[in-house]
Amino acid sequence: MEIWSEAIMMTKAVYDLTSLFPTHEKYGLCAQMNRAAVSIPSNIAEGCSRRTNLEFSRFLEIALGSSFELETQIEISKRVLYISQESYETVLNELHTLQKRVNAYKEKLKE
Repeated sequence: MEIWSEAIMMTKAVYDLTSLFPTHEKYGLCAQMNRAAVSIPSNIAEGCSRRTNLEFSRFLEIALGSSFELETQIEISKRVLYISQESYETVLNELHTLQKRVNAYKEKLKE
């Protein structure tokens, strides 16, 4: 699935970002961001295994929830100066695109 591949790339981008955070954040913000990022493609994949579109849609909702959690954590990272404005804009634009695509796919499943 294309949205799954995009979510995998987003996860890689988040891991790259968090690898630059201060070491004291290893078990704090870094871990939360990495978990939220991993949750997105994981829920898309799990949803694909479900028998009905309704079940799949529920997993896409969970993936979207994780993406909004990640968005908040990216915002916090910028405000505490762990990421540059350029990195912030790049990753946030990619995340917004992914959110729109997941939501569109969820809507398509309703048809």
